[in-house]
Amino acid sequence: MNDFLENKWAVSITAGILLGLSFPPVNLSFLSFPAFILLFHLSSITDSYKQLAYYSYAGFVTWNLIGTYWLMMASLPAGIAAILANSVLMTIPLCLAKFFADKGKSPVLIALLQASAWVGYEYLHHHWDLSWTWLAIGNAWANWTGIIQYISVTGFLGISFWVIFTSALTYRFLLSRDKILAYTTIAVFILFPAWSFVLYSSTTEIGSTSGEPVEVAIVQPNHDSYLSYGGMSGLREVVDSLFTLTSRTITPGTDLIIWPENAIDGAIFADSRTALRIADSAKSWNTSFITGTGLFKSYESNTDELYRGILKDSGRPYNYFNAALFIKPDGNISDYEKANLVPIVERIPFVETLAAVDIFDWVNWGKIAGFGKGDDPDMIQTPDFTTPGLICYDSVYPSWIREFVRNDASFITIITNDGWWGNTSGHLQHFAYARLRAIEFDRWIARSANNGVSGIISPNGEIIRETEYWTRTGFTATIYNRSTKTFYTRFGDWLPLACLILSFIFCGFYSFRNSGSNL
Repeated sequence: MNDFLENKWAVSITAGILLGLSFPPVNLSFLSFPAFILLFHLSSITDSYKQLAYYSYAGFVTWNLIGTYWLMMASLPAGIAAILANSVLMTIPLCLAKFFADKGKSPVLIALLQASAWVGYEYLHHHWDLSWTWLAIGNAWANWTGIIQYISVTGFLGISFWVIFTSALTYRFLLSRDKILAYTTIAVFILFPAWSFVLYSSTTEIGSTSGEPVEVAIVQPNHDSYLSYGGMSGLREVVDSLFTLTSRTITPGTDLIIWPENAIDGAIFADSRTALRIADSAKSWNTSFITGTGLFKSYESNTDELYRGILKDSGRPYNYFNAALFIKPDGNISDYEKANLVPIVERIPFVETLAAVDIFDWVNWGKIAGFGKGDDPDMIQTPDFTTPGLICYDSVYPSWIREFVRNDASFITIITNDGWWGNTSGHLQHFAYARLRAIEFDRWIARSANNGVSGIISPNGEIIRETEYWTRTGFTATIYNRSTKTFYTRFGDWLPLACLILSFIFCGFYSFRNSGSNL
């Protein structure tokens, strides 16, 4: 055992394996505790930050490979680049954890600062153009809904804080064998799940079926994402396929029909023949639609927006969005433009900055930027309900979803196309992560995925209905409007912001103290 603990490669790679297995679909989430204990041990037995980054990188690559190998199914070069780059970034908070351990004296304060450093890193990593939220520690616990109800207060980063604070305290105890520290560690470990059991019991007693009912029809067309038009002859046949399945699914009481991301497998204008055809069906069936589509949008000639090109017929600049069309029973059409775009795959990171510094216009940045980036939390609003049409990657950004719930979204709709990843862990993880959003915002989730998993999730994270992957199907379900505002809805990311402030304060304090002692 001692030989293992002194072998830096073994410690690092073992930690990476444990972290990879802690995520869905394996769901051995408790392995994240010993994984971080090993990482803190690695930081203790390395002689420098450079050495720590060198050895820990192997473990982080292992973790990223196990957790997100499926990225290479969509794009091999982009998947490899994402895994390698994300592993580099993970070394930063671990080096900061070593800094706090080397400079601090109180074991509880050291553990608190180490947890703050990691949570602060996760928060910052979610708020820049190279954002990648997938391997946030909180996501590993998405299927353990009974013990994570407290994220309605803290947001899902509260799980990361609990795991890492507990792990750091445990490692400090293993070094000191102090009884008071042992009691503190046990108390922290038990506190958060106990808090969740209380919250879970209270939500069960109140009931998730309070509020006005809404009947939704979830359509899972199972079109092949790797073939143009899903293997069909063109856009008209794609829409015919969607309507055939929808007509077999809906009932006279259906309030909302939900088609997945890229359901309309092509680029259209909001007033195109295809959009108007859906509007006619909405009027005929007296129901609303949310559907994913590629959407063209034109601008005035003097626009400041980056644009893809110029329309030949009108001479107006245009852009292309990954979008959701909203169609009401009266045929009114509006849209939402996806705000959280996958770096490189959907949009070049920092393209606005690159365009701004290119004062000689050497590069047509608008043409190569990728999808246009939306920035408005638009929703479909009817007398019966208000809901967003969150598109794929949007659903893993609670700070963005919070904008919709604060604007009175009565339930959350997610449309996605997880078929790009094949039958891998990716689509299972993506579905599981939606359970976190239900708990954070106390909202029902209606989810339509092109190839699966589609389903219904209750406000406490319970899965009410889910489909099989790679199955052409549709179903109706009754969900309920809710108007509650959780603590997280009202106050947002207060916990990670507090962690960032704490980390910055003590980084400055320790640096100033050390520089002062050298005078």
